[in-house]
Amino acid sequence: MRPPAVADAGGVTTTPERRVHRADPRGGAPGAPAPDAAPPHTRAEDVAGVVVGTFLASFGLFLLHSTAAVTGGTAGLGLLLSYALPVPFAVLFPLVNLPFFVLAVRTRGWSFTLRSLVAVVAVSLFSSVHAAALPDLSVAPVYAALFGNLAAGVGILVLFRHRASLGGFGILALLLQDRLGWRAGYVQMVLDVVVVLSAFSVVAPPVVALSALGAVVLNLVLSMNHRPGRYRG
Repeated sequence: MRPPAVADAGGVTTTPERRVHRADPRGGAPGAPAPDAAPPHTRAEDVAGVVVGTFLASFGLFLLHSTAAVTGGTAGLGLLLSYALPVPFAVLFPLVNLPFFVLAVRTRGWSFTLRSLVAVVAVSLFSSVHAAALPDLSVAPVYAALFGNLAAGVGILVLFRHRASLGGFGILALLLQDRLGWRAGYVQMVLDVVVVLSAFSVVAPPVVALSALGAVVLNLVLSMNHRPGRYRG
């Protein structure tokens, strides 16, 4: 059975897709890049994209935190630990990502890793800004779980477009696939499920159920809108 395609916050789609090359209607060879392919983003556009993406993602995570919800990936792990420990999410999120950045250097290169490190730090800083600006925010749990994951997913997509990420289990999943032959899509799914189920130890069961639903929303946003090779900006 073919493993599910999982696009995570690490910018990695962990199930290979079958490429279908179509002949260019203007006579180009099948699989050849289109003559009018979009030029790469400028440095200023990349900076603006990282700011916008991290702001959106951090606001989504702030909404989740306001109702003690979690999600998948290292963002969910950071939220979960912030409920169990007397340490704020803004401190925990970079810490839980450090091991994955070490792996990212080996598997994705320095450029991607440094952009992602900047993005993770920015999310941590913005999360503190949201908490200071909206200290008495009261949000319905269903709204927080759904819109929080939706906002986080859109923010992560913006980061993908500018060759950055928020860390993630995908890097580890690909490494285990290369070393041990484990299907990366399944590894990614198992790790996300473990994070969400671990929330039973610190939050109420209804919140865990909403967290699971929200994690599905986030993954759908990524899987439907991010396909490696489709975007050349």
